[in-house]
Amino acid sequence: MITGELKSKVDRIWDTMWSGGISNPLSVIEHLTYLLFIKRLDELHTLRERKAARLGKPIEEPIFTTKQQHLRWSRFKETAPEIMFATVRDEVFPFIKKLGTNGGEEAEGDSTYSHHMRDALFMMPTPRVLANVVDQLDGISMDDRDTKGDLYEYMLGKIASAGQNGQFRTPRHIIRLMVDITAPTPKDKICDPACGTAGFLVAASEYLRQHHGDAIHKPAARRRRSNAETFHGYDFDSTMLRIGSMNMLLHGVENPDIRYRDSLAQAEEDDAERFSLILANPPFAGSLDYESTAKDLLQIVKTKKTELLFLALFLRLLEPGGRGAVIVPDGVLFGSSKAHRTLRQMLVEEQKLDGVISMPSGVFKPYAGVSTAILVFTKTNSGGTDSVWFYGMQSDGFSLDDKRTPQPEHSDLPDLLTRWQNREKEKKRKRTDRSFLVPKEEIAAAGYDLSINRYKEVEYEAVEHDSPQEILARLAKLEAEIAAGRKELEGLLRS
Repeated sequence: MITGELKSKVDRIWDTMWSGGISNPLSVIEHLTYLLFIKRLDELHTLRERKAARLGKPIEEPIFTTKQQHLRWSRFKETAPEIMFATVRDEVFPFIKKLGTNGGEEAEGDSTYSHHMRDALFMMPTPRVLANVVDQLDGISMDDRDTKGDLYEYMLGKIASAGQNGQFRTPRHIIRLMVDITAPTPKDKICDPACGTAGFLVAASEYLRQHHGDAIHKPAARRRRSNAETFHGYDFDSTMLRIGSMNMLLHGVENPDIRYRDSLAQAEEDDAERFSLILANPPFAGSLDYESTAKDLLQIVKTKKTELLFLALFLRLLEPGGRGAVIVPDGVLFGSSKAHRTLRQMLVEEQKLDGVISMPSGVFKPYAGVSTAILVFTKTNSGGTDSVWFYGMQSDGFSLDDKRTPQPEHSDLPDLLTRWQNREKEKKRKRTDRSFLVPKEEIAAAGYDLSINRYKEVEYEAVEHDSPQEILARLAKLEAEIAAGRKELEGLLRS
């Protein structure tokens, strides 16, 4: 967990870069990403040096050659600002652009990070700003993976405005909830077709490390190959691809399959039925032209709305038996257009819709105030929906205003997860409860409406009021007391 002291240090670094002339939050994060990566390379090389010294052997896979020692963080941080600036700009930055994620040089395109670093630009404005930031970063201890990950998550959280096309950051606790619901296994091929900063893939890797540590700890070469086969992410923003790749790297995942792709456009490579788990929060806003949209998606549902096209995409990407947990705007649940109804009917009748989790509108503040829900489903191509589990989340453990103040004592998430994992017991719950099951036949009769309010029953408590005569009598008594007080005050003023 990131501490208040660590937050204040990051805030100071952020302010230093902001006042130094880097005003775009994404550019700030991107450059802090590069510096964290450079620092990590030096830490890795130091660990290998110590291991070699203990064993009395040469260094295994050295990151820096004897002629490149001046490129190490621990070396250039001690130099004067002007020398440091020239070294980082002219030598260190080109060096990391050629590196693979395993810390050694590789063929071009062989590693995710080196591939996305090709178009990276060094935009530190002055030697003074660079020296100041390096000095402050050096004061932050990042010995363990959790600290690195939490630090990076906090920096990502400082992007306080939505991106284009309705993109905005998914809160980390909501991501963890969705990962816990789907419970990834080492055999899963996990995909986020709108990965952004790769938050879902990072959370899935942490879940695998926590619950299946023995199965995923393999020799380095096999682990890298396994990562490329397990974690897949697409995005069409080059900056996001670099940040996402680095986010994975800082969380210990080397060489994931994160690539540039417009997921909704016609693609040469066919990924149909390739993945066993999809975790995503796709962009909601906007609509596309039919000409630029993949034809096979339009065959599933003819619409220009991105949220519906992404749902159709998820169904196409999943293999039979594959699971999905995705965030959708509330409009998807009850929209009356033909495309909305067709897609909902497809989820209920042709696939297996497992659950609909309604979230309060403040979950994505300060980025957006839109009401959303989590759809949990299994692709079967043969139906299988007997009943659908509904849960009405009222609090996610934070205040629902722009400040998003932590309120862990009010969080519904532990209760939600417990009920999800014991859905057999949900059959006895009444419609007045926080969660309940609704038979498929009832959903079909309601036009495949998936909004929880359509099925939830509200209990109204009878409230007894005093009779009008009693209320009027009390009012008359109060008026008499006011009049008496006024007369007494007037008497005092005359005397």
